[in-house]
Amino acid sequence: MSPLLQIEPASSAARSRQQIRTVALIGPPNSGKTTLFNRLTNLRQKVGNYPGITVEQHTGVMAVADQEITVIDLPGVYSLNPHSEDEGVAASVLSGNIDGLQRPDAVLLVLDATNLTRHLSLAAPVIALGLPTLALLNMGDLLAKRSGSIDAVKLAGDLGVPVAIISAMTGTGLDGISRFLQQANSPSPTTLPIVQDVRACQKWAARIASESNYRPPLPPAWTRRLDDILLHKVWGPLIFMIVVGAVFQTVFGLGQPLSNALQTLLATVGQKAAPFIANDFLRSLLFDGIWKGVSSVLVFLPQILVLFLFIGLLEDSGYLARAALIADRTMSLVGLNGKAFIPLLSAYACAVPAIMASRTIENKRDRLATIFIAPFMTCSARLPIYTLLIAAFIPERPIVGIFLGSRALAMLLLYVLGFAAAIGTAKILKSSVLKSTPAPFVLELPEYRWPTLHSVGLRLMDRGRVFVQQAGTVILLMSLLVWGFTNLPLHDGHPPALEDSVVAHIGHFIEPAIRPLGFNWKIGVGLLTSIVAREVIVGTLGTLYGRDPQTQSVSLQTALQHDLTFSGAMALLVFFAFAMQCTSTLAVVRRETNSWKWPIVQFIYMTGLAFLAALLVNRALLF
Repeated sequence: MSPLLQIEPASSAARSRQQIRTVALIGPPNSGKTTLFNRLTNLRQKVGNYPGITVEQHTGVMAVADQEITVIDLPGVYSLNPHSEDEGVAASVLSGNIDGLQRPDAVLLVLDATNLTRHLSLAAPVIALGLPTLALLNMGDLLAKRSGSIDAVKLAGDLGVPVAIISAMTGTGLDGISRFLQQANSPSPTTLPIVQDVRACQKWAARIASESNYRPPLPPAWTRRLDDILLHKVWGPLIFMIVVGAVFQTVFGLGQPLSNALQTLLATVGQKAAPFIANDFLRSLLFDGIWKGVSSVLVFLPQILVLFLFIGLLEDSGYLARAALIADRTMSLVGLNGKAFIPLLSAYACAVPAIMASRTIENKRDRLATIFIAPFMTCSARLPIYTLLIAAFIPERPIVGIFLGSRALAMLLLYVLGFAAAIGTAKILKSSVLKSTPAPFVLELPEYRWPTLHSVGLRLMDRGRVFVQQAGTVILLMSLLVWGFTNLPLHDGHPPALEDSVVAHIGHFIEPAIRPLGFNWKIGVGLLTSIVAREVIVGTLGTLYGRDPQTQSVSLQTALQHDLTFSGAMALLVFFAFAMQCTSTLAVVRRETNSWKWPIVQFIYMTGLAFLAALLVNRALLF
């Protein structure tokens, strides 16, 4: 079977053609739609919200001939019936019913060629819209490799739209998309079921697949063998814990030396460049305020990239879908729907898109519970704090030979601690104010496959860009603010000693409240600034200790060892494992729940839990 087969129905010449400026990308979950979106746009993307709606909008730009076409990545859905917020948004965008957003000129319908009978049911409501549509049978390489087949000519005739067999993972067959966008036609008249009737669409899809001589691919034997082990009731969870432990060991074993090298480089650049600035005020602003604040956070970029490298590998290989099934057994015990796993999993990157992803949960009470506990999952913003304190206060010792060291174990325990807090909180909510009837959990398991360098590389570029942009905006602004307060009030035109500065007065004011946790006033200032974003505390401390003559010439890790005891450092780790230190998360909870009640309760609950847990840890380790 040819990897690319684009078929124009016989009546296409008689149909109208139009210029395409905007194209919508739609498909069921796990159809490879996001992989295709990344490949078409090469990360020339932006993320926002649909006007008046909390659902996230992903748009990108792809080049076709001599023009640029906007690509809208719609949520993954199985139908356009608005049972969930995702389906409602997809239907509204394709119908042009969202204010301020023009209806797309064409549609790219992504279907999994290895699961075509089920995925074809989405084709009926999409084709019924009358927009120029190209049906993309993704994973065509796997269909052919595993002895599956499809008569694409017959399928195109039955659907009334052109068909292309592609592989978004390898990039095979994508030239057919460019040809379609240059000569797009409206669909040919064809017999469609009642698109509001899900059962009718499913029967129609089964008939169309049968008439197109669709032969499903043989299930790969090695996938079945692996699932027998990885989904085993005993071995499955054990292997999952081993995989997670290995990831964190690599984060420290490989990421820490890279971070140390980057820290040395940034410090050397600062020291070499500083003498060229003659003005004392300007030199202090540039190097004590900006350079040390931002660079103290940037040094953790290698470790963050190593972590997301492994997350990308596990996701593209198909293993994370199996982890969802393993986690569902735990979540069902506390009353959470298995659909909550995907939002909670994405919260390890950032709680904001995770909370938005909870819109796929139909039950409102299950959705509220997921939104409430998502910030407990250890996001990437916590990683700079964790790695800084663990490297400074926990010596590296082998725990399980070369496979697990003390630092990786500490990091793993912090992730487990956040997950345990999320599960415990969910149990409380689902047995009281958010009690509801359990719903079944249905998940498609993709087959195992080797991740591609291109796909994983795009993910790393995206995560690195987001981290650097945040370091260049929020952390930069907070570093400048902290530096300004450390240089005020002026005495005879000169900045005061650090202890006499405005920032010190603020820190000493709140110090009595945090002293029982083992924190000094500098940590207190860091806690205040980190409310904007968790990782800001590292930049704040970098600026404060860089301004202090006693610690100006040493690394931030060494400086913290002078001011924090071991018990205080462990308490700080636990505090950040629980605390809601992110205004962006609070804002998106407000938008998703349409009320200030939930974010206020969430902030008070998480901050109170963090304070109590940190207090207990500090007191316990003092004895």
